[in-house]
Amino acid sequence: MGFWRQRVTAWKRDRRVLWLGYVLVALALALLPFAIDTTIGRTWVRVLDFALLYVMLALGLNIVVGFAGLLDLGYIAFYAVGAYTWALLASPQLGLHLPFWMILPLGAGLAALFGVLLGAPTLRLRGDYLAIVTLGFGEIIRIFLNNLDHPVNITNGPIGINRIDPISVVGFELTRTHEIFGITFSGAHLHYYVFLLAALASIFICIRLEDSRIGRAWIAIREDEIAAQSMGINTRNVKLLAFAMGATFGGVAGGLFSSFQGFVSPESFILLESIMVLCMVVLGGMGHVAGVVLGALLLATLPEVLRHTASPVQQQLFGEVILDPESLRMLLFGLALILVMLLRPAGLWPSPTRKREFADAERQATGRTGAAATG
Repeated sequence: MGFWRQRVTAWKRDRRVLWLGYVLVALALALLPFAIDTTIGRTWVRVLDFALLYVMLALGLNIVVGFAGLLDLGYIAFYAVGAYTWALLASPQLGLHLPFWMILPLGAGLAALFGVLLGAPTLRLRGDYLAIVTLGFGEIIRIFLNNLDHPVNITNGPIGINRIDPISVVGFELTRTHEIFGITFSGAHLHYYVFLLAALASIFICIRLEDSRIGRAWIAIREDEIAAQSMGINTRNVKLLAFAMGATFGGVAGGLFSSFQGFVSPESFILLESIMVLCMVVLGGMGHVAGVVLGALLLATLPEVLRHTASPVQQQLFGEVILDPESLRMLLFGLALILVMLLRPAGLWPSPTRKREFADAERQATGRTGAAATG
């Protein structure tokens, strides 16, 4: 055991081994869509594409909830702002067809502005009160988009906007199948690479933010806002920055979703989506970037796995489908979340700091129980 531990430590210190690991991971990520397409079908490549979008969303919400400790239940509204910005500026709805390099930053900036607009009046709120206000904000955005079809039709109301332009570079559209160096790339494959780059960039930004002065200020506010203020941290500006940064991730993910799907409607941005993204952050491990990525990938793909396996398993066991696959999927999904919260309350992959905090809290609770029993 000691021998292998020494070997692993030596490999970690060897830069050649480190770079070899990076190359192998990059190669695996590059070949992943082809492996999935060949083995279980192209539908799962699309599922993977959506999972990467959820990774971006979860990382954005992690800035607000995980780093700054501000409970946000209306996060999906920023996703909607980014998606509708792309849809309105790159579709026949307003007769505009602007290029993606112009729309994507615009959608991200607009989402950041909405993040500041949400954060400004809620600076004094925390916990449940903040959750209620942000939940209301998310619903206001959805209802607003749902009713903005009269007296002037802007969003097309509940019907939504279709025929949205895909990402296109000099006539190279990502939705079409292309042959590059003799290899055929479908639209799902090409979107996978774009989304993967965006997700990796999001991970890099989050890691750098966590280790920065701003990241430490967010964590200080999360732990004790009054103490952070007394140490000279401008809590107002830092909290607004958390809302704006988190919303920016949502805006970018929304724009990419709109271009990928080719259609958006208010039904895509319901409260359940906000809850789902929050579950990804909590399940993976609040404040831990790697844990959040794991939580997003698990919760984005697990419901789809259950959806495709529930009916065949019931047919095999009972000879008929007893429970509706959709209901069973949500039931098992909820049960899995409850089990994780009971068995691993810090999340599946918590940060070492948070893991230590939970262990200390548990020891203190055990000590108090023992003292009460003996006293």
